[in-house]
Amino acid sequence: MKILCSFSLLSLLLLLLILHPRLCLSSSSPSLSTSQLFEAWCEKHGKSYSSEEEKLYRLGVFEDNMAFVTQHNQMGNSSYTLSLNAFADLTHHEFKASRLGFSPFLSSRPKVGSNSKTLYVKDIPASLDWRKKGAVTSVKDQGSCGACWSFSATGAIEGINKIVTGSLVSLSEQELVDCDKSFNNGCNGGLMDYAYQFVIDNNGIDTEEDYPYQGRETSCNKAKLKRHVVTIDGYTDVAQSNEKQLLQAVATQPVSVGICGSERAFQLYSKGIFKGPCSTALDHAVLIVGYDSENGVDYWIVKNSWGTQWGMNGYIHIERNNGNSQGICGINLLASYPTKTSPNPPTPPPPGPTKCDLFSRCGEGETCCCAWRFLGICFSWKCCGLNSAVCCKDHLHCCPHDYPICDTQRNQCLKRTTRNATTAALEHGSSFGKSARWGSLVEGWIF
Repeated sequence: MKILCSFSLLSLLLLLLILHPRLCLSSSSPSLSTSQLFEAWCEKHGKSYSSEEEKLYRLGVFEDNMAFVTQHNQMGNSSYTLSLNAFADLTHHEFKASRLGFSPFLSSRPKVGSNSKTLYVKDIPASLDWRKKGAVTSVKDQGSCGACWSFSATGAIEGINKIVTGSLVSLSEQELVDCDKSFNNGCNGGLMDYAYQFVIDNNGIDTEEDYPYQGRETSCNKAKLKRHVVTIDGYTDVAQSNEKQLLQAVATQPVSVGICGSERAFQLYSKGIFKGPCSTALDHAVLIVGYDSENGVDYWIVKNSWGTQWGMNGYIHIERNNGNSQGICGINLLASYPTKTSPNPPTPPPPGPTKCDLFSRCGEGETCCCAWRFLGICFSWKCCGLNSAVCCKDHLHCCPHDYPICDTQRNQCLKRTTRNATTAALEHGSSFGKSARWGSLVEGWIF
């Protein structure tokens, strides 16, 4: 049974802490004040925990993060403030393990399809925000899947597609996570250049609406893979540590960049111009959507993929022109963007229903499974909510095509292996990730 964090009028404390970052909780009753603030924070962010022990542990983590936030904000001389945002109950190690996903070991970057020529803008405006030009989709949330690279890549493709065609289309990160396996590794990290090359080789990418994000790796949907709604022609790598060239690029379109997102201050960032301290060891991917200046300080406008409850509704301002050629958090080190001149192909019609026999149909992307067969003829059909699935012999369940062995005794779908089924069940599980629970597999059955 889950223990819910109760609502309290002391949620006002949370609001005060956000509005007045220098507010210091009374030292005369620190545990009481922290506990009450934690309850208000839970209510605000809809947090619940599986046990009282887990809740007490998270309270301790929250208290530690609160001390870090308070100490930073009380300095009074920082260009940015921190807050107890939606990640305040995570240790810094937990946060880094779940929210990054850029793979620096891939940073040699492929050359096939790459164009080293950068567009030149003669008169660069003093400020630019591609959001105001309608070239940026809403902030998305990668969840605990390390697929930041896919969000950065789709954001850049969405931007150039809007600029060239006039149409803003939200594109499918899930297609990249599931299907781009040449070098990228789904929730375990990747690189934007490889994602661009995948879209080029695939002759396009599907929409977010048609192939929605799941927050985990699933089997590549081959039917969705064939829906080439938006195309690109190539991509360009910005010269490393060349901020002038990066500015030229951003003046033409949104640009993908790698940064170091693993600093503790980055986890709890709230607002202002982020100046570090920050390493240049790249481990996170984001999207530059513009630039501006405030009180004589230049900054990049950066879209993140951690949802709207982080930063300024999902955005952060990162200092530029600070004299360091690598840029704050290494933002000048690994920038790239897709190129596009050709129009998109006509939008393909959605696939029709799956035909079971002359009289029976299943929905798009479903598999027909025979529920009752007599003398080799199926007289009754059921629909498995998986594409190209394997129908189990119990006539009640189905398994993904890449986990084709039905283990009905353990309620699991297994990969083909030379080892025994028990070992396979423990090591492989179901196609829905590391867990192998039958309940998630029977969704989509129509009785």
